[in-house]
Amino acid sequence: MHLTLFYDSHCPLCRREIDALRARDPLGRIRYVDLHDPKLTEQFPELDPTQAMAILHGRLADGTWLTGLDVTHQAWKLVGLGYLTAPLRWRPVRPVTDAAYRVFARHRHRLSYWLTGQRHCDRCHVDH
Repeated sequence: MHLTLFYDSHCPLCRREIDALRARDPLGRIRYVDLHDPKLTEQFPELDPTQAMAILHGRLADGTWLTGLDVTHQAWKLVGLGYLTAPLRWRPVRPVTDAAYRVFARHRHRLSYWLTGQRHCDRCHVDH
């Protein structure tokens, strides 16, 4: 495993990205961990679930933690599509893309509804 990616399975857009990554990850380089897993804190006591729900978290095999778009870029790099996300990490645009990501993360459930039409998690049937 090269990257452990912690994601919000109650977010339709998040699930779509995870599904896209899984489809492109036949070698299993990424471990996908649902932040709603009841065993999360038992398996990852060093992870703050509240922080991880606020901003995407990932951990490299060497134990290094990544957040936000750094996680996204690392994941897409591992499935051979890092060239698509690399511009988001370029020094001149990084502050802008990081700020945009924080806005997205804060409003991801509302944006999911606008973009997918899903008002709630289809797994838990709770409005977000």
